[in-house]
Amino acid sequence: MALNMRAGHRGTGPGAITPDGCAVELYARLPAREEPDVVAAAVPDGARVLELGCGVGRVTHPLLERGFAVTAVDESPEMLDRVRGARTVCAPIEDLDLGETFDAVLLASFLVHAADAGVRRALLRTCVRHLAPGGCVLIQREGADWHTNVPRERVDPSGCTVRIVSAEPVGDGVNSVHAEYEFPDVTWTHTFLTRPLTRERFEEALAEAGLRVDEYLTADGVWVRAVPTE
Repeated sequence: MALNMRAGHRGTGPGAITPDGCAVELYARLPAREEPDVVAAAVPDGARVLELGCGVGRVTHPLLERGFAVTAVDESPEMLDRVRGARTVCAPIEDLDLGETFDAVLLASFLVHAADAGVRRALLRTCVRHLAPGGCVLIQREGADWHTNVPRERVDPSGCTVRIVSAEPVGDGVNSVHAEYEFPDVTWTHTFLTRPLTRERFEEALAEAGLRVDEYLTADGVWVRAVPTE
């Protein structure tokens, strides 16, 4: 178990567990889903991409294969040890300042739903701080029924049964979510805090950081391209 776990976050199962409760070995088994295709369609060919919260490189590696230059950031050295072919930076996203800018900044994995509103603001400021002129931020949101269509499950192409078991209010608009990832040979669990955001509240959060929605990239509104308001 990792030290300094974030309050309200925990994980179980074999291998290293990151401070937010994610299991490194689990994510090493899970393939990318639609993320690389969404990114590739939303930014110019060969763009310089700053990927915030890259994990083990599930999205990093397909982006590299498509010809993008990726700088991959994560706070977990165990996650970054799995990344190949990209420049890597081990640092908390909230405090990141590389002193350079990128054509696109990627904030996936529902990070914009950080339970602490101050952390969310810091994450978005990091995105803006690293944007080159004409650049964009690609953000992954939770779906509209993400917290209400519970319990639910799906079978991942890897053979993993992914279950969202519960999403329980814990106060101040924050939910505690419990997820299970069951393979034939092993099971991991993840409990974490997340703040649901309506589309209106999401757009308000972007505006606070000096961003606006340029386009909702998917019909479900989960993937968004944002640009500076000025």
